[in-house]
Amino acid sequence: MQIHGFNKTTLLDYPKHLAATIFLGGCNYRCPFCHNASLVMYPDKQPSIPEEEILSTLFKRKHILEGVCITGGEPTIHKNLPDFIRKIKEIGLKVKLDTNGNNPNMIEYLVAEDLIDYIAMDIKNSLEKYGTTVGILNFNTSKIQDSVSFIMSCGLPYEFRTTVVKELHAPSDFIQIGNWIKGAKSYYLQSYKDSGDILFPGLSSYSKDELYAFKEILTPYVELIELRGID
Repeated sequence: MQIHGFNKTTLLDYPKHLAATIFLGGCNYRCPFCHNASLVMYPDKQPSIPEEEILSTLFKRKHILEGVCITGGEPTIHKNLPDFIRKIKEIGLKVKLDTNGNNPNMIEYLVAEDLIDYIAMDIKNSLEKYGTTVGILNFNTSKIQDSVSFIMSCGLPYEFRTTVVKELHAPSDFIQIGNWIKGAKSYYLQSYKDSGDILFPGLSSYSKDELYAFKEILTPYVELIELRGID
């Protein structure tokens, strides 16, 4: 398992749970606004943390922590992800998976094996603009649509989320997204921030008022809509 980051304690990454966050390397997307560009583009050049060290730390903190968030990069590109999660579950911790949704087979397997407790899937943009937003020409969105449908029906707590970038998103995109995920339980709009490790620097964010306007657009479609990362 390519583990390149470990946050021992967070109140932000797993809703309503005190958790640790594990960052895996590698991704099958090239989103221009990616804030973990080094993990995506050059995972083999990043310092790595042995799996045994992570598991040992989690075991020592199992009476403090409630769960673990596995993020990236994109975790589902790793074939040994289920085995790694099994070891975390044996410690007695809940697992939240962050995913771009491009591997519905892996997501379905993890759910069937009772290996995850919460799913957070990125909705990168409206379907017609997905390829531009993930940096892949002629991108086929069928797997993304399969993941959305499965997540909405699988019975686990979940959220969809979009990092909103002025150069990539317009009001019409959120109307299309609203129709696409109509009936979803929760959807978060995340204000774009330059982390200093951006794949393509120079992008910009919308104002707080503009983000609230997008929230209003989505209100008829989704049960809970919240904003993240606003000042």
